[in-house]
Amino acid sequence: MTRLEYIAAELTARKQTVSCAESCTGGLLAAALTSMAGSSAFFDRSFVTYSDKAKQQVLNVNADTLRHYGAVSEETVREMALGALIAAKSHYALSISGIAGPDGGSDDKPVGTVWFGFATKQRIWAKHHLFEGDRSQVRSQAVQYALAILEHYLQS
Repeated sequence: MTRLEYIAAELTARKQTVSCAESCTGGLLAAALTSMAGSSAFFDRSFVTYSDKAKQQVLNVNADTLRHYGAVSEETVREMALGALIAAKSHYALSISGIAGPDGGSDDKPVGTVWFGFATKQRIWAKHHLFEGDRSQVRSQAVQYALAILEHYLQS
């Protein structure tokens, strides 16, 4: 059973849903989750909030959070995940914000830096990872990493 098949089977069996809030992946996580027939049983919606303005308007990310920490930060992905969880009224929400490149990196946040948020009604969790490769590879790896986060949570 693939990771995606496991996620689909578990969420469907539990009658639970997941939503997404994506920035650098531009909807690729939602596309992966909906690539299987029957995904409407566990997937309701996704929010592609590429700009800071969209993050604020759609997910209620605080302008001060973006100003102080930036879009690619623990604080921002936590607020993105919480915003998606509340807006979708889902059981789980995954958020992704990163620097896929080839431009936009800095010494503190080099190209390939991606932050992930995960929210349930009980807690909000965040983690970052530094991926290597070109823009397409960073985005693809970020999607797989987010799916691994969800799979791990469902197994625990």
